[in-house]
Amino acid sequence: MNTLNLIKKEGYTIVQMNRGKVNALNHEMVQELRQAFRDIENDDQVQGAILTGQPHYFSAGLDLIELFEFDHEQIKGFFSVFGALYIELMQITKPLIAAITGHAPAGGCVLAVTCDNRFMADGEKYVIGLNEVAVNIQISQNLIESYAFWIGQGLASRYVLEGKLLTGKEALSAGLVDELVPLDQVLPRAEEKMRQYLKADHEILLNTKNKLRKNLLGKLDVDAENSLREAVILWWKPEIREKMKAYVQHFSNKNK
Repeated sequence: MNTLNLIKKEGYTIVQMNRGKVNALNHEMVQELRQAFRDIENDDQVQGAILTGQPHYFSAGLDLIELFEFDHEQIKGFFSVFGALYIELMQITKPLIAAITGHAPAGGCVLAVTCDNRFMADGEKYVIGLNEVAVNIQISQNLIESYAFWIGQGLASRYVLEGKLLTGKEALSAGLVDELVPLDQVLPRAEEKMRQYLKADHEILLNTKNKLRKNLLGKLDVDAENSLREAVILWWKPEIREKMKAYVQHFSNKNK
């Protein structure tokens, strides 16, 4: 795979996002994530998975520099596959842990909230959250439901409306992450938790995860056609395109 490193361990697989410094999510990476997790779900020898990133970045979210150049059909296709990835991660029956190795705003947070546990690198500079409103991207009802599942309806409502990014301490206090650990201990801590899960009877563990997620999964729109249509229409709104253009130019110049 071009954007992922798959590390096989005894009983579980580490899926490490590996697309440049910030792990920005583009069409190729989303499709590779979908394939990796489909393989994990269908492999009886794999009983769980850990999703992680590079030092300082779990994922900076969607690759807006690339997406800004897409035409109507391409952007519709991207939102479709990204929405499908989210649903597929939410529906994985096996234990899934996020080892958050730094920043995880927007799309990075989308991936993280699908997981059963989140261990995040300790550090004042690292942030996590659904800041779609702040960057002019339409958030879906599905994402709001999963955010509220972890931090409660009240906090989710306030944080999503203001596009708030949380520091690690704020995320820990809100219940968005389980623990803050030194950067070099994030993955080992996630592996420690996974080994704990693997000691349990596998069938009982899967049955229990299904029961814990039953109500949440029942709230999700697995087709999400309405959300997709809404996001695509607003993507092409002239005022939003102008703001996005300025954002893309800023980061394009910064990366030169």
